[in-house]
Amino acid sequence: MIFQEPMTALNPVMTIGRQVAECFEAHNSSATKREARKRAIAALEEVAIPEASARYGDYPYQFSGGQRQRILIAMALINRPRLLIADEPTTALDVTVQAQILALLQQLQAQHSLSMLFISHDLAVVGQVAGRVAVMRAGEVVETGRSARLLSAPEHPYTRSLLAAVPTLRTNRDLPLATIAGAATVTSALPARDTTAPR
Repeated sequence: MIFQEPMTALNPVMTIGRQVAECFEAHNSSATKREARKRAIAALEEVAIPEASARYGDYPYQFSGGQRQRILIAMALINRPRLLIADEPTTALDVTVQAQILALLQQLQAQHSLSMLFISHDLAVVGQVAGRVAVMRAGEVVETGRSARLLSAPEHPYTRSLLAAVPTLRTNRDLPLATIAGAATVTSALPARDTTAPR
């Protein structure tokens, strides 16, 4: 799993190398420290941490936000999982670094044949990375379907209101943005709909 905020997910008093190596050791009890270090450096190189071997002994505060997120990705992938859960992995990053992290995740997904569950409130990011989308409201799935179709022609009122609340270049700035009714005030009677299901 890749967590949302790397500065809280990483231990500030442990070197990043030890943290990555520890992930490997936790799932490979017979691994030696030397083997764990070698695997950790390889994982850091795979996510494009420059001079990974030399930076193995550095602490989280010595890295940029984007590099810290790459370290979390290395930790998540060091044991070659089949499923990667990415919980808002680009929220705290600027747009340029966000694009780099998304490209890296897609590259690693293809390289390792990973399934990825990408959790995000950013619909533009969802449209970029997801093949299928599940829209959740108050902890329940209200609509699912292929990304392109769901985002261009949503069927559930909540999905439509989410998309309407996103400003675009065509948004009239003289009018307030569309609002989304709170979960406590409105309860939908509509069942979840899969927009890819045959009618």
